Amino acid sequence: MLYFSCLPFDQLTPRELYAIMALRQEVFVVEQNCPYLDADGKDIEAWHLMGRDEGGRLLAYTRLLPEGVSYPGYSSIGRVVSAPAARGTGAGRLVMQRSIDLCRHLFGPLPVKIGAQTYLLRFYESLGFRSTGEEYLEDGIPHTKMILTFK
Repeated sequence: MLYFSCLPFDQLTPRELYAIMALRQEVFVVEQNCPYLDADGKDIEAWHLMGRDEGGRLLAYTRLLPEGVSYPGYSSIGRVVSAPAARGTGAGRLVMQRSIDLCRHLFGPLPVKIGAQTYLLRFYESLGFRSTGEEYLEDGIPHTKMILTFK
């Protein structure tokens, strides 16, 4: 079971921020062998959704961005990550479902745009996202822009 909390940047404790950055680096930099500038300035504008286990260990995370921070006319969900220990448990689906709900709650009925790693297209489609067909390389990894609209 995951316990969720969602906070704006200025309300994160130093320990929460450290856990977020450590998980993102573990997966995106080390596991995916992709050196990139993670501290891109957007965290300060974001809400940070954290999914923890009973012991408080961070297992799933996303950052939720208001309209215009990443895309004009869209809110966005980014830095979607599950800890290796949480894979295959449904944690990724749970954190994304919660992220979608929170985007609507925090930012209104704006459509949500993401830059999905292309190998995860089916996963995001199962959550209601649709591919724009716009494929690109980001840090050497194929990505596709996807949009979720609320009805």
